[in-house]
Amino acid sequence: MPTVSVIITTHNRPHLLPRAVESAHGAGREVEVVVVDDASVDETAEVCRRLKGIRYVRVERNRKVAGARNIGILNSTGDYISFLDDDDVRLAGTLDHQVAALAREPEAGLIYAQALMANADGAPTGDFYPAHCPQGDLFWELLGRNFIPCGTAVLRRSCLFRTGLLDQRAPGIDDWDLWVRIAALYPILSLEQPAMIWRKSSPSSGQGTSNASELVRCATRQLGRKWLRLPRAAAAPEAKRSDARRRFSENMASHLAFETARAFRERQFGRAQANGLAALRLHPWGCVRVAASPSTIRFMWESAGARLSPGKPFSVDLTGRRPGPIKR
Repeated sequence: MPTVSVIITTHNRPHLLPRAVESAHGAGREVEVVVVDDASVDETAEVCRRLKGIRYVRVERNRKVAGARNIGILNSTGDYISFLDDDDVRLAGTLDHQVAALAREPEAGLIYAQALMANADGAPTGDFYPAHCPQGDLFWELLGRNFIPCGTAVLRRSCLFRTGLLDQRAPGIDDWDLWVRIAALYPILSLEQPAMIWRKSSPSSGQGTSNASELVRCATRQLGRKWLRLPRAAAAPEAKRSDARRRFSENMASHLAFETARAFRERQFGRAQANGLAALRLHPWGCVRVAASPSTIRFMWESAGARLSPGKPFSVDLTGRRPGPIKR
């Protein structure tokens, strides 16, 4: 029996699959790779038939990432589950390290690690995320921001009997939603070392999480309608819940401001406008607090310098740290 099942969902990107599958096999000794073909209309099925050592599952109606991942889970057999996007790469031996750490801590429900960031071509840039990997009781921290790169997470299958599968009504943040529900019930472990190469989305990349304003709208709905109504949050003092809302609002405002700047840099002006308006409409007080912060003042000063000196590299950091990426 495999120790860990790696769920790889794909749709019309057959050229990426071989590398992702090979990396999943190389990440552990007893790995089951489940490839879910989410109603591709190209040669994906033929490519999958040539790949060795995979369990191939095809669905005829496109289920999007969360739905396809759920199908992969139901068709897998490992005691542990991990997800990998078809454009990302697992690093050698990392699944074995994470499973061993979970085995030493039977109360923990999930373990995650850092991700090496990659450019649009999948080549590492030298950056990694997150810079620091907290562990333990992370429920309230995860309500504020998602700092767990999806492809680095390994969870116990038994957790899903209590939490349920991925929420298909939360496209783009279905992984964040699952981490919150797991953290409400179990401690979370971390390894402060890279476990994957992660191609981060951009405003023009066309990835599922390129639309920052829609993702923030979805996360805002989840916070109010679901996360703060979980038994643990509902039983907490109102001051604790208010603090969670404040931190969430500030992080979402920072994220949208960062994505607005990135969209302008890539000349995606319509997306930049949508991000800016969403920040003002959904999190106005968060925008006020972000605007008054010293890091924002530094950003405005550097931006003015970039406009006066066209050759100067353009960089932003509105929060004093790299904003938590929301990426598929």
